[in-house]
Amino acid sequence: MSEEILKALMQLFALVSSPNQNEEHRRDVVRNYLSQQLNSQKVEEYLAMYDSFVHEQEMRLSEPSKLRKRHAASSVKVLKIATSINEELNYYQKLVVLIQLLEFFNSGRHGMSSVETEFANTISATFNINSSEYLEIFAFITDNFKSQFPGSNLLIISGEPGDKDKSGYFYLEHLQNELRVLNLSSGNLMLLKARKASALTLNGQLIQPGKVYFMRQGSSLRHRRLAPLTYTTIANQFYKSKHKDPILFEVKDISFMYDKSNAGIRRMSFSSGSGNLVGIMGDSGSGKTTLISLLTGMLKPENGSVKINGVDIYNHPEKVKGLIGYVAQDDLLIEDLTVYQNLYYNAKLCFAHISKPNLSRKVDLLLKSLGLYEIRNMKVGNPLNKKISGGQRKRLNIALELIREPAVMFMDEPTSGLSSRDSENIMDLLKELSLKGKLIFVVIHQPSSEIFKMFDQLLVLDTGGRMIYDGEPVEAINYFKECVNHVNKEESECPLCGNVSPEQILTIVNSNVLDEYGNPTGDRKVDADEWYDLYIRKHKTQQTDASEHVQVPQKLPEVSFKIPNRLNQLWVFITRDVLAKLSNRQYVLINFLESPLLAFILSSLILYFDIGAGSRGYIFSQNPNLTVYIILAVIISIFIGLTVSAEEIISDRKLLRRESFLNLSRFSYLSSKFIILAAISAIQTALFVLIGNTIMGIKDMGVIYWFVLFSSAVFANLLGLNVSDALNKSVNVYILIPFLIIPQLIISGVFVNYDQLNPRISSQKQIPWYGELITARWAFEALAVKQHMDNAYHKHFAVFEKLKSEATFRKDYWIPELNNQMTKWSTLVEESEKLRIESLVRNEIEKHNRRIYQSASQINPLNLGTEPFDTSVIRTVRNTLDVYKTFYINLYNRADELMESEKRRLITEYGPEYLIKLKEEYHNDNLERFLRRTNDMFMSRIVVLDDEIIKKFDPIYTEPEHPFLKAHFLAPVKRLSNNKINTYTVNLTVIWIYNVLLFILLYFEVFRKLLNYGKRIRARKELSESQL
Repeated sequence: MSEEILKALMQLFALVSSPNQNEEHRRDVVRNYLSQQLNSQKVEEYLAMYDSFVHEQEMRLSEPSKLRKRHAASSVKVLKIATSINEELNYYQKLVVLIQLLEFFNSGRHGMSSVETEFANTISATFNINSSEYLEIFAFITDNFKSQFPGSNLLIISGEPGDKDKSGYFYLEHLQNELRVLNLSSGNLMLLKARKASALTLNGQLIQPGKVYFMRQGSSLRHRRLAPLTYTTIANQFYKSKHKDPILFEVKDISFMYDKSNAGIRRMSFSSGSGNLVGIMGDSGSGKTTLISLLTGMLKPENGSVKINGVDIYNHPEKVKGLIGYVAQDDLLIEDLTVYQNLYYNAKLCFAHISKPNLSRKVDLLLKSLGLYEIRNMKVGNPLNKKISGGQRKRLNIALELIREPAVMFMDEPTSGLSSRDSENIMDLLKELSLKGKLIFVVIHQPSSEIFKMFDQLLVLDTGGRMIYDGEPVEAINYFKECVNHVNKEESECPLCGNVSPEQILTIVNSNVLDEYGNPTGDRKVDADEWYDLYIRKHKTQQTDASEHVQVPQKLPEVSFKIPNRLNQLWVFITRDVLAKLSNRQYVLINFLESPLLAFILSSLILYFDIGAGSRGYIFSQNPNLTVYIILAVIISIFIGLTVSAEEIISDRKLLRRESFLNLSRFSYLSSKFIILAAISAIQTALFVLIGNTIMGIKDMGVIYWFVLFSSAVFANLLGLNVSDALNKSVNVYILIPFLIIPQLIISGVFVNYDQLNPRISSQKQIPWYGELITARWAFEALAVKQHMDNAYHKHFAVFEKLKSEATFRKDYWIPELNNQMTKWSTLVEESEKLRIESLVRNEIEKHNRRIYQSASQINPLNLGTEPFDTSVIRTVRNTLDVYKTFYINLYNRADELMESEKRRLITEYGPEYLIKLKEEYHNDNLERFLRRTNDMFMSRIVVLDDEIIKKFDPIYTEPEHPFLKAHFLAPVKRLSNNKINTYTVNLTVIWIYNVLLFILLYFEVFRKLLNYGKRIRARKELSESQL
């Protein structure tokens, strides 16, 4: 309060003072008021100022003839002063000033005069004091225990047994006095007055009869023969009748211990009810957060129960759904949404049955009540890049739970990181909620005096989750002082300013033994087990007695909480996420410019053409980099898909914990992420194909390329979501991305042939198992095979090229190699090698029979059966192979003739330049060399491996032998039993099967559980080693 206001108040007190009244009494009233605002030195200074103003007033009123005129002038001055300070005082301060003035008026020998009453009425009206409240205050101060009767705002505290069951009375055994308490709910204040003198003290101050005392939060009445009577106990008498649906929260013998550690919660019991603000204090590691998790039902205790109105929250969670609210210490706001949007979409997930207009009104009302309406259209930002203040963020976090109107709310460190002013504002809000009937638990570390006094009940935890106190907050200081026999154990607050020091509690609990030099030894004077045992001994009887008198409410409060079905949740999640992403311009620009920019850079750099004399410019068929373009397009799609999804779940981790607490659908949440990321990937890959393929000159393949790249990007989206779900930090995800991308390059089969990998972990015949897991391989193979086999030029000749390739292999490599092997058999002595050659010949002849005679039925198959392998058999085989060679020569020639015939037909039909142009625009020579493996002049054309001859050239024209989709790299088709399916279709199907599997793994959190399992094993091992 400023000096000018205090000066004006002293002048106001002096102006309303009448001469010849009990001036000493009135001076005491002024002194009492000043002592609440100032230190003792300043009190005397302003009292002297008051005396000076009083003297001036007496001089003006000394002439009786001018008394009426002076009174009129004083009235004008009173009105002027009251008006000038009205805007400078809050409502609570106005109430205090008015009450002090009324007591000031009433302190005269003859009570309050008519002029003074008029002054009081004027000041009350100027201060805009509620008229009914003013009348109650006026009656309370002037009544002197004559005619006022108990009412909704007046409580009589009596020690008379006859008053025990009377309405409006509070029976206090052994009280030999009558106390009256007036509740001023608008100012969060109570007035106390005693009928007669006794040894009663209020906050250490002896109570005088007839004098009005202020009872604020944290105040307590004491008498050596009475149990302390606290502000909370009295306040509950006023508010309990106003609580529509009373709550009794009972915790009985709960305990919980983490695996093989001392951390957890030791057996504890306590209870609390509607209208209470319960503080939970303790050092770091004392189990405060674990206790909150147990009380909210997020963790289940090993023993004991937690009940709301007699209903066990663990055994009947469906009955208490919506009754419990939890505001974590972490910030749960979506930084790219506005204040209104954060609250609105949260409400959409809580109220399936409320229409949009009604829900919007509900949100607006809550924002207004929390003082957030003016900033409703502001982005909330994040704690580092603040758009709204820390206090506003915390209020909005509380609003996320408050809009559900839970009966019991838990707050984990709601004042952490806030200024003292913001902390008090938050606690004022919580106190106001408790007065409306909510039961609120608040985890707090070191509260200020003002905040500490707001609590109605205090729980103190010590190391290992041991409860060492449960009771009135201010009494806790006396309790711990008494336990250690402190010298001023009766003193809980400063006798001058009324402040308490909550830090004394933990200071006493953790006080160390000192060595001979006065230095702390690190050993506590009273260890945690001793505090725990002491608490159990002192409170066991009290808890037993209290439990006998507790009345359990018969029904649970009604809740309007109703979550939407999965489909509606999905729509809310999608809408919320899309709005957040669209409002982040940087996110939008990066994600939608990244893909076309990379496509432009890649295609422009590898757009090779000859610039020599007679050059015709760029010709698609002569570009040697198409293979590189295809594989890099796939890798870029995977890379972009990973980066766009890598942080999605990590950034929502805290939000997910809350939504899990609300029992929202994880499937709907993950589906929304998948749909949004798939839509982004669809746009990114479409832009890539549009720009890249256009520059490269790839025609008629846009949709084909897009679908493969899109499928690869979706795979990367889901892989990124799994990684984001498994890891806890974004930096770890980005460190991991290269380890996910590089294998896609190395094991794609493009840069390193599968048969040129380490032979211990690879095969000459087929793709190794780890190659089957590489999405880039499936995507590249699908595009490369489709580009070559189905382009507008080659599709006319593919069947002929395939026949020529097979004929070439048989007549030029297979038959000569078999003859060579049989010649070698004739000269060998070693039996094992002869058996290998025999097996080779039999196996190859049998495979040949299965492959060829389905279509070449004019040649009888050679059946070697089980007859001994000798020179006669070899001679028979050679003769048959000669027949085969003739057949394949004819087959080659016939296929070549048909191919030439098709060319002539096309030239005749479309003109001589048509075929050349068609090839230049659609066919790529370099890709063909890669697919036929003719670009390596030193590569072996065949490989003899044990009992098999493996064809190493023309994989694009070689059909696989395996009956269930397994095939060599770049096979034109895959076999499913006797059916042949084109590679493009099979490979896309495999990619989408992988996508489905990744979504299932994501839904069941498989990777996260595996990592956590590994951490637990490591922790147990370390714990075992430390105990040795």
